[in-house]
Amino acid sequence: MKTVEASLTTEVKGKPSAATFAHWLDGRKTPFLSTNAGASEIAFQGWRNFKEAFAPELIAQAVEETSVALGRPVESCIDPFGGSGTTALASQFLGIRCTTIEVNPYLADLIEAKLSAYDCDQLIRDFAAVVREPLVGLEGVFPGAPLTFVEPGVKGRYLFTQSAARCIKALLKRIDDVKDARNRRLMRVLLGAQALQLSNVVVSGKGRRYRRDWRSSQADSSDIVEAFSEAVLKAIYEIRRYDGRASKDYDLRRGDSRNLIPTNPVFDMAVFSPPYPNSFDYTDVYNVELWICGYLKDAEANRNLRRSTLRSHVQVSRDYSGPPLHSATLSNVVKALGEVRSALWDSQIPEMVSAYFCDMNLIMEKLARAVVPHGRIYMVVGDSRYAGVYVPVSKILQELALSIGLSVVSEEPFRSMRTSPQQGGRPELLETLITLSR
Repeated sequence: MKTVEASLTTEVKGKPSAATFAHWLDGRKTPFLSTNAGASEIAFQGWRNFKEAFAPELIAQAVEETSVALGRPVESCIDPFGGSGTTALASQFLGIRCTTIEVNPYLADLIEAKLSAYDCDQLIRDFAAVVREPLVGLEGVFPGAPLTFVEPGVKGRYLFTQSAARCIKALLKRIDDVKDARNRRLMRVLLGAQALQLSNVVVSGKGRRYRRDWRSSQADSSDIVEAFSEAVLKAIYEIRRYDGRASKDYDLRRGDSRNLIPTNPVFDMAVFSPPYPNSFDYTDVYNVELWICGYLKDAEANRNLRRSTLRSHVQVSRDYSGPPLHSATLSNVVKALGEVRSALWDSQIPEMVSAYFCDMNLIMEKLARAVVPHGRIYMVVGDSRYAGVYVPVSKILQELALSIGLSVVSEEPFRSMRTSPQQGGRPELLETLITLSR
């Protein structure tokens, strides 16, 4: 243990930087407002890879524009779909109070791990205790998880060998013994992210698929420990380097944003990207981390999490009813989808699309009351298509926004540099940045 502690201390100790937003982004080699390319080169953002996240520069642009609209500096922000935590983290660097809402417990912990302040000396000691020898593998790994998670799996297919799975379980057990909740949280989310990278599958907006030649290049226990150790070392270095960011305050709310957005005017702006109505349950992207880190214990917990998300998918049974909405475009789309129902891969897609906009209308109504007069709402949204019927999400949302008293400031193409995983890898579907005004 002393060797590990001494090595880590030598690597990460030193005078913390007086970090600024610009300094934080210095490492990005390909800075584009409309893409997250190069985000893994930025401190904290590489802790878990998010191809679907928007660029931190968007937050700076939103702050600048909203400050002009308000006639004073922006002081507060809300993100009802926290995701990778980009809005909250950028707000800390910019010295802005940010409230973030996230329903996915793994993502909520990842966001809080990025935003928290740490005693790095204690973190080093706790990490050294977690990876000390011997690391004895445990039986009964990932109870309640699908059988495909651990060798022998189902029909010879599985995510982890017995060796790797038992090592992950042993590391999690030691992490659970750490007294400091912040350090437990950080190490758990980093282990989950590294376990996914070393599993036999790759995950994207199109779902989960096995790697090429996965049988000949499977991770074992030593690979898990090495990757986990490197991730923690990198994280501690970044935490110390950017200990001087402008603010360390944050307000993280765990749960369904439809219920948790405040309804009094306390925020200067909102910046977010909601799930897209693409019929894919986006919680599946994080299914591996949710199960192996213990956020899910059984199938019912998985169903409950799915039901707590926006009605953007048909992968779980749920109620798709809702009030009538004021959008002629939406009415035409739902009618067209009903006419091709027999050609749809799921007969409930017309109802799901209608319910999605009911949910988004509710989100915008609450934001309209939560944002101060002349404040701004920035949304990155994506269109969909089913059986040849195009769903112009941006156009429909703008019609709904006008119907509840918001003004449309602008709309502009977004993420044109790449195909979004939320779109399932289909480049013909447009993504748009909508700017609304209170």
